[in-house]
Amino acid sequence: MTEYTFRGRSAGGDSVEGVIDAPNSEAVANQLISRKITPIEITEKKLERSQDIDLSKIFPPKPPTIDELSMFCRQMKALSRAGVPIVQAIGGLAEYSKSPVLVDALKNIMSRLSTGTALAAAMGGHPKIFSELFVGLVHVGESTGKLDDAFDKLVHHLEMERQTRSQVTQAVRYPTMVMGAMGVAMFIINMFVIPSFAGVFKKLGADLPLPTKILMATSEFTVQYWWFILLVSVGSVVMFLRYIKTKEGEYWWDKKKIKLPIIGPIFEKTALSRFTRSFAMMYESGVPILQSLTIVEGTVGNKYISGCIADMKRGIERGDSFARTAAATNMFTPLILQMISIGEETGSIDKLLNDVSDFYEEEVDYDLKQLSDAIEPIILVALGMMVLVLALGVFLPMWDMGSAMKH
Repeated sequence: MTEYTFRGRSAGGDSVEGVIDAPNSEAVANQLISRKITPIEITEKKLERSQDIDLSKIFPPKPPTIDELSMFCRQMKALSRAGVPIVQAIGGLAEYSKSPVLVDALKNIMSRLSTGTALAAAMGGHPKIFSELFVGLVHVGESTGKLDDAFDKLVHHLEMERQTRSQVTQAVRYPTMVMGAMGVAMFIINMFVIPSFAGVFKKLGADLPLPTKILMATSEFTVQYWWFILLVSVGSVVMFLRYIKTKEGEYWWDKKKIKLPIIGPIFEKTALSRFTRSFAMMYESGVPILQSLTIVEGTVGNKYISGCIADMKRGIERGDSFARTAAATNMFTPLILQMISIGEETGSIDKLLNDVSDFYEEEVDYDLKQLSDAIEPIILVALGMMVLVLALGVFLPMWDMGSAMKH
């Protein structure tokens, strides 16, 4: 989309100026005519050229955080309930927001609102800030005259999303720290500890047992080719991160991620909690079921589960029931499917899905509390193996030497 500035005349003959995002000038003219504005001049907004380096391109500003968006929604809810006009509310919030990106977006939204654009459409021009679900709820609020209720639901949604992200971070942090610490320990042992013992053994000229030879060979390789090991390790991580940013790689990783031992179920339940909560929120707001699925498809944070939701949508388009399409995805347990079926039969599917979301959130909380208990045995086994390898490699030859000296 490109920004265009325009001048025109309203139906009453008043001069009108503003800015519109559109693919081309013809689209701008069509928008103006649909608003009963006669276009006089349409000009593509040119970026000011400067000889100075644009640091914003090198270091792009951070998008608003969930907390900042939540505060924005709280303020919009309060202002809407107080009867403050939308343009005035947006303008006031643009002056006090601490996020530069959000301030720029709100100023653009205010400009578009002054030309007659709906709030949801204006927000839709900033997809990096306002998600499709966000825009969809605002559109429903505008259509029903309950914009304050829409922002109230968004506040609740953002708070739950913040909690969910915190849970995912917590689930990943502990295993990552443990694996990192063990890797560093092994590297230090191979680089500094084992070589000191190797020097002693070589001076004595003793016949070393097989475990010691393997340990010394590994240490020698690490000392001589540490740069190669580091290069391969860093290169592998970079290639992996780049691959999972591709469409195919992201789908593959999201599918594998939910099947990982111990932490995989946490990722899966978190994504399903997002899906059921977001879908229930859209459905109870009056959004049709197919449109709700389309919007929610991009909010679960897992491409594999998004694909399953797309399959559900296609099943419903063929005439299948919601419960039947949900069962076909193999994502839900029999208990959850039974709850969905009852909700569909009684016409309270949004309420039942909220209950399902609460169930998944409780499951995630429980799994996180049990995470350390599940990982500790693995850590103990790994540490035990490290000690065993060192004991066999270092102390066996010392034991043999001691026995030889006695004889």
